[in-house]
Amino acid sequence: MRTAAIDLGTNTFHLIIAEKENDEVKIIYKTNAPVRLGEGRLNDNLIIDAAFKRGVDQLKAYSETLKEYGVTKFKTTGTSAIRSASNGKDFVDAVKSETGIDIEIISGDEEAGLIYQGVKLSGAIEDLSLIMDIGGGSVEFILCDSNTLIWKKSYDIGAARLMQQFFKSDPISDEDRNSILVHIQNQLEDLFEVCEKYQPKFLIGSAGAFETFAELIIKKNNQHTDIKAAKTYKFDFDEYIAIAIKLINATHAERAIMPGMIPLRVDMIVVSALITNYVLGRLKINNLTLSTYDLKMGVLASLMN
Repeated sequence: MRTAAIDLGTNTFHLIIAEKENDEVKIIYKTNAPVRLGEGRLNDNLIIDAAFKRGVDQLKAYSETLKEYGVTKFKTTGTSAIRSASNGKDFVDAVKSETGIDIEIISGDEEAGLIYQGVKLSGAIEDLSLIMDIGGGSVEFILCDSNTLIWKKSYDIGAARLMQQFFKSDPISDEDRNSILVHIQNQLEDLFEVCEKYQPKFLIGSAGAFETFAELIIKKNNQHTDIKAAKTYKFDFDEYIAIAIKLINATHAERAIMPGMIPLRVDMIVVSALITNYVLGRLKINNLTLSTYDLKMGVLASLMN
């Protein structure tokens, strides 16, 4: 039986199709599209007309792909951009009317739980760890080990949300940078309290921006690792810090031509690097791993079980 997960992120819509083979999840097909549902007025809690249309059109295409691959069971999850938008229900209704796809709008808490399940499948969790998933609208943190989810929370500090609110300069100015960091600090007080108690020594970055960090390092070092085929990637910490600082200090044009950069993340990667660096520094963590498995793999696992 073929099963699929459709993840409607604030920036990117993902489709992944899989089947179970000897208790292993075998991926048959996966794709994504930079729909940018949160374009323009994310902080006004509104999906603008152009983004609304792009979203519906993309789901029409995904609907055809599901038929083509003979998918019998699937789940479509809507996250930060849809759950916070005043016209989010209108989007859900339009998608149902035009494609037949039912969107389940999940809470930030549910999103964090599914991210944990996806990351767990990758094998990235080896010890007490903090998982971090940087989306466009929200960022999820999960404190866990390979057996237990200890604590989780979703925060409305996603890369697109902070970029629209604070990132007004090129390259980013000290003023804009400090505004972002003060905002992060104020939002994440309870995260730092729980981490002070448990002292995680590993940060696991869930897909998204962390895949771009990895691609930039791989291309820079002329390595042959295929991130698209890998479940995990262990960063050399010094190499990560070097690339993060380079991204933060670069102009838009300089970032755009970096080998391994994708157009969608040229600007948002700066915000992602600032958030990641702040969390690493505040928690004194110097072990960083990428899990390419994230929410959509968690959704697949829940469907298959």
